[in-house]
Amino acid sequence: MCTPCCVSQLACCCGSAACSCCCKCCPKIKQSTGTRIMYAFYFLLVTIICVIMMSPTVLKDHIPLYSSLCETATVGEVCQTLVGYAAVYKVCFGMACFFLFFAIFTIRVNNSVGCRAAVHNGFWLLKFIVLVACCAGAFFLPEEKIFLEVWRYVGAAGGFLFLLIQLMLLVEFAHRWNTNWTSGVTYNRMWYAALALVTLLLFTAAVGAVVFMGLFYTHPEACFYNKLFLGINGSLCLVVSLLAISPCIQKLQPTSGLLQPGVISVYVMYLTFSAFSSKPAEVLEVDGVNTTVCVFPFKSGRESDKKIVTAIGTVILFGCVLYSCLTSTTRRSSAALRVCRNSEPDYDEEKTGSGQNVLYDEKDGTIYSYWYFHSVFFLGSLYVMMTVTNWFHYDNHEIEKLLDGSWSVFWIKMASCWVCLVLYLWTLVAPMVCPKRFEA
Repeated sequence: MCTPCCVSQLACCCGSAACSCCCKCCPKIKQSTGTRIMYAFYFLLVTIICVIMMSPTVLKDHIPLYSSLCETATVGEVCQTLVGYAAVYKVCFGMACFFLFFAIFTIRVNNSVGCRAAVHNGFWLLKFIVLVACCAGAFFLPEEKIFLEVWRYVGAAGGFLFLLIQLMLLVEFAHRWNTNWTSGVTYNRMWYAALALVTLLLFTAAVGAVVFMGLFYTHPEACFYNKLFLGINGSLCLVVSLLAISPCIQKLQPTSGLLQPGVISVYVMYLTFSAFSSKPAEVLEVDGVNTTVCVFPFKSGRESDKKIVTAIGTVILFGCVLYSCLTSTTRRSSAALRVCRNSEPDYDEEKTGSGQNVLYDEKDGTIYSYWYFHSVFFLGSLYVMMTVTNWFHYDNHEIEKLLDGSWSVFWIKMASCWVCLVLYLWTLVAPMVCPKRFEA
């Protein structure tokens, strides 16, 4: 049992065979799914390294021999190059180059038969070595100061584009959810009850978020931006909700309802809350004492609370990034983004052996767009780089300060709210503005 498994894993690492587990009791896995999981694993591995590089606490307390080695004069300079925002920029540059190369390499690959598809779906050990070489080679680039300055703006542009893809997918998800549940009414009237319940819960959460932020993140004598943007975003959510059920929209889009604006409203309120939490703290003199206002009142000075929040925030961040990277590259989502047609080929072949069975599902056609898949991971690399280094406020930044105040992060998240609302608004009015395009 062991020898066939070792042979199959060797073929996976150094050949074009699909990767699978050695345990035969594991459920069948599609080749397309296994490939995406492996690339996601590479992506997650590099992002964890970036987080460690931005965390002096982890380096000193949890990396064996780090402190003792870095105290010596000869190794000390090397250690300095492996920490801080510059190191993260270089590592992410290597990862971005890796995914950009494969995005170009896999253009117009339509099935898994050719040699380019074989490289995309296999040779995992060799690709891992290439990825490590790209990340390590970035540390030897000349003119470091110029590189960091230019790469910062490239990263910002790519990060914004990745955010735009995220928002487009959210709008597409809201419409798909509503369409699926509305069509379910044909077979079971209970879908109406489920639709109404979920819509009620979404709007309850959105209104509750407005009340929560009104109580804890506003102040009569301070926090002008919080009061202004909470009112604006809340009003815009109300406007798009009323527009979604207006007669002019219902005439052209009979399935339009309150579920979609409910999803959008909850997400906009989340972004608004995240923006308020990311804004630098405001200090107001109250009864002769300088008091920090418009922040959630943690229990007195408990640093452990802040560390827990930071850890949870980091996990949520990278979870969202991975979800966006993987979800945006499915055939259905790619079709919604006008990247490819929405058609899925049948399974062609099944591999059985001593380990997990593999379904080769891309012999006739790819399940997802290869070049677009790598392009999204390329943009995701830039987004992670900018987020971990706190966008444009990178000096002396540490991962433990991920949730600390920064005006750049505040405006980015606030702009994301408005872009999300504009995108959803466009999906409502587009059939009226361009009727011929939506006749089909």
